[in-house]
Amino acid sequence: MGKANGKSQAEVEGLDIDHELPAGEGDERPAEAARGEATSPVSDSTALGAELQKVKTERDSLLDRLARVQAEFENARRRAGKEQQDFRDYAAFDTIKSLLPVLDSFERALQVKAGAGDFRSGVELIYKQLQDVLAKMGVRPIPTKGEPFDPHYHEAIEMVETTEARDHEVLEELQRGYKFKDRLLRPAMVKVAKNSGK
Repeated sequence: MGKANGKSQAEVEGLDIDHELPAGEGDERPAEAARGEATSPVSDSTALGAELQKVKTERDSLLDRLARVQAEFENARRRAGKEQQDFRDYAAFDTIKSLLPVLDSFERALQVKAGAGDFRSGVELIYKQLQDVLAKMGVRPIPTKGEPFDPHYHEAIEMVETTEARDHEVLEELQRGYKFKDRLLRPAMVKVAKNSGK
């Protein structure tokens, strides 16, 4: 018998060369036992099916959690919007409540039959009362006459040529401006001096 790669022809013919490797030295397990340990296609598909089912279950769980988180976020956003609206409503409520005494004073003044002088002094008292209410809320008038023109707080309606005032000095207030705390509510409309000599 001839030898091929150190093996006899009989040894080579006994092997299915395309599908099987010979047992190595010291490997005493029979070939059938080695073949039995290999996984069959049926068990592979069962394992893949189980893994697929596990992944689908995990996906469904994550989608459910995502839907719950989105619902919680939407509810929190609605609650925050409602709280902000309530805050605005109650802020306006307090403001209106503080103005009611001024309205009461106007009603009483209009019911009294008095002379022009008494009527004027009554209106001046009501005006002072309204100024006090606004001051408590943080509303302050913007100073104008005699002040230097400030474009942040003054709106120039007219420039007046004069030598009796400094250049860009406010000469007259046409409409009062107001600040709310540090924020401009409305600029003051003013006439401003134009004096190139001073």
